[in-house]
Amino acid sequence: MTAEEEEEQFVLQMAGALKEKQLVRHVYAALQAASCPLVEGLYLQEADSMLQLLCTPSQHRTDILAWICSSINPNLANSKTIAMGFKGPDVLTKEMAVLGQELMLCKADDLDLIRGNVSPYSQLRFLEQLLTLIPGCKESAVHRADQEMLLNELFAAENLPNFTQMLKPTLDPWPAHIKALHMANKSSCKPSREGAADVTALLQLTQSTLEQLKSECEFLSSDAQSPGVLSPSSLRVAACDLQVLMATFCRVFETDLRSYCSRDPPSFSTETDVFQRIHQLLLAFITELEMLKEVSEASVAMNEDVNKLQTQPRYWSRGDNRNLPDQLEELTRRIRDFSSLLHS
Repeated sequence: MTAEEEEEQFVLQMAGALKEKQLVRHVYAALQAASCPLVEGLYLQEADSMLQLLCTPSQHRTDILAWICSSINPNLANSKTIAMGFKGPDVLTKEMAVLGQELMLCKADDLDLIRGNVSPYSQLRFLEQLLTLIPGCKESAVHRADQEMLLNELFAAENLPNFTQMLKPTLDPWPAHIKALHMANKSSCKPSREGAADVTALLQLTQSTLEQLKSECEFLSSDAQSPGVLSPSSLRVAACDLQVLMATFCRVFETDLRSYCSRDPPSFSTETDVFQRIHQLLLAFITELEMLKEVSEASVAMNEDVNKLQTQPRYWSRGDNRNLPDQLEELTRRIRDFSSLLHS
């Protein structure tokens, strides 16, 4: 292995170790936030001690993992008691692996992960994902981390002079450049007499101009006249409106209406007898169609009556109930009999 490869591997190892230390602090803080009874009273400060606790195979580590799993699935607590009492810890290890598979965090045969025989980073990631499933653990851990971050920021080295000044408060005067700037702002805010005189003259000129305009516009005077009297101001306004309307009409007439007004009036054709003849023929045709319709309706009605005579029976002079063909046949038979009697 070359020197560059060794240096690169060393850098990667250092980065991995730093990442593991940050992660183990986060997991340990999450356990404290979740009020895990197995980490109470430990007061670990070093990351190596936390790694020794959480990533080294031991009964304490197994109990912590079992507590996390039982917090997620309370049914696992009874299984833990039965397994530890009768079948040994392997059954509990398998059940925790099955729970991890159900949560899609590991496989059912990842027993080395449950026992702590894999890399610390994999174990810490597994513990971190399990802790996020405990209700209220994530919010408490974030709140605790925020508090620790705030305390670290407050007690940083650059903030110590501020705490010293808080213990011995004194009212220091403003710096010289701030005081000079403040005085300059005050002096600039004072109005000068020359500027005030110019503003007064401008206001007087504006007032006189407004009064002159008011005198020229008599219709703006406050003396209201009666509606029945035609005042010169009203005539002036009406004339102005009429002038505007006439100018508008002239422009519209020149652009749009003149071409229509200069046309000759339309001439009507004198050959109206053709249209009259066509109208008469159409009326006659309509009359014939109506007559044909009536004839057709009468024919249909007559056909129905004939069909009724031929098909429906009726009573004849002698009280016989026969239809027309049967009655005709009966009459024919009688005539034949009568003729035979005459010839005999």
